[in-house]
Amino acid sequence: MTNTAHEASVRGTGLPISPKMSMIICEEIRGKNLQSAKKILQNVLTMKKPIALRRFHKDLGHKPGMGPARYPVNASKQILQLLESLESNAENKGLNKDKLMICVAIANYAERRWHSGRQRRTRIKNAHIEIKVIEEKQEEKKEKSKQ
Repeated sequence: MTNTAHEASVRGTGLPISPKMSMIICEEIRGKNLQSAKKILQNVLTMKKPIALRRFHKDLGHKPGMGPARYPVNASKQILQLLESLESNAENKGLNKDKLMICVAIANYAERRWHSGRQRRTRIKNAHIEIKVIEEKQEEKKEKSKQ
């Protein structure tokens, strides 16, 4: 049985973004503070710092000082909107937004819809994304650091 009093969640279904890039972004933000995750995505949108690719990097050029990396702008916009919605969900539940930690960030393949074109139709990539945050307690961190 889970304690839902100290957690908030958001789910985006059928988002028109690349599932591979959304998986990479979810790997990057999982386990981070909500404010730092939003800052990472803001840096990607302004093209200040790319996201390093640990998979899906065949024949991909390196970025300075980091190895294979990309700026997934479209996926970052959508996930940033989800994080802002998640922050408002947490505030509505009465959670402190400075202590929110992303514990679950999952991206899955969604249905491939048809897109009409001049010559023939094509399939469009879509992704399902689920993000959950929990409110971490400062006392538990202090006890763990003492041991």
